Amino acid sequence: MNMFLHELKSMRKSASIWTISLIALSALFLSIYPNVAAEAEEFKKLLANYPPAIRAMLGINIDNIASLLGFYSMVFSFITLGGAIEGMNIGISILSRESRERTADFLLVKPVSRKSIVSAKLMAALATIVYTNIAFYVVTLLIANAVKTENYSNKLFFMINLTLLFLQIIFMAIGMIISVFFKKLKSVLPISLGVVFGLYMVGALDFTRYISPFRYFDITYIINNAGYEASYLVTAAVIVVAAIISSYIIYIRKDIHAVS
Repeated sequence: MNMFLHELKSMRKSASIWTISLIALSALFLSIYPNVAAEAEEFKKLLANYPPAIRAMLGINIDNIASLLGFYSMVFSFITLGGAIEGMNIGISILSRESRERTADFLLVKPVSRKSIVSAKLMAALATIVYTNIAFYVVTLLIANAVKTENYSNKLFFMINLTLLFLQIIFMAIGMIISVFFKKLKSVLPISLGVVFGLYMVGALDFTRYISPFRYFDITYIINNAGYEASYLVTAAVIVVAAIISSYIIYIRKDIHAVS
C-alpha cells in the first residue's frame, strides 16, 4: 500500500497538468460549436474537401457535423491524441523511473518481490488514468450542456468519452512493454511522442485499422449503433493483457541498472 501511494504521489503533478490540458482543449473546441452549428452548411462544404481517409481518421461525418455529437466526434480525435501521449508517458515511466532517477538499488533491496513492485505501479497507473477520465468527463459534460443548441444523447456522449479511457489503457500497456526492453532510459517523452504520432499517422490508412489503436473506436459507428465494434474491443483487450503479462515476466527477470 505504501508503494502504491508513493507512486500515486509521484504521478500527481503530471496527471493534474495533463487533466487540465485535456479539459482546456475540450473547452476550446466546444466553445466554437455554437458558431459551427449556426453556419453548418458552409462548414460542411469545407470538410467535403478533405480526403476520405483523413475524414475517417478524424471521425468526421459530414451529415452529422451540425449536431453536438457529430461535431464532438471530429474534435475528439485531437483529445485522444493528447490522452494517448499521457497514457504512453505513464506506461513507460512507471517501470523505468528508478533507473532514470538512480534509485533502483534503493527500491530493489526492499523486502518486496518484483511482482509486487510491478503490481503496485500498475495499480497506481490505472488509478491515475481513471482519475484523469472522471475529471475530464465531468467537466466536459458540463461544458457540452452549456453550449448545446439542441438535446443530445447523454449515453452516446458517455460512450464516446469512454474510448479515451480505453485508449489510455492501451497506450499505457504498450508503454510498459516498451520500457522493459531498455536497460537505461534517460527520457520518456521522445519515445512517447514517436510511438503515439507514428500510430496516429498509420491510422490514416484503412487497411491498418488493426495496427493503430486510434482506429479501434469508430465514433461514427458508436453514434449510429450505440455500441463498440466487438472485434476491435477484443483486439484491444488482447494487446493490453499480452503487454502487461509480458512486462511482468521481463521486469522480474531483467537486470536493473541505475543511469550512470
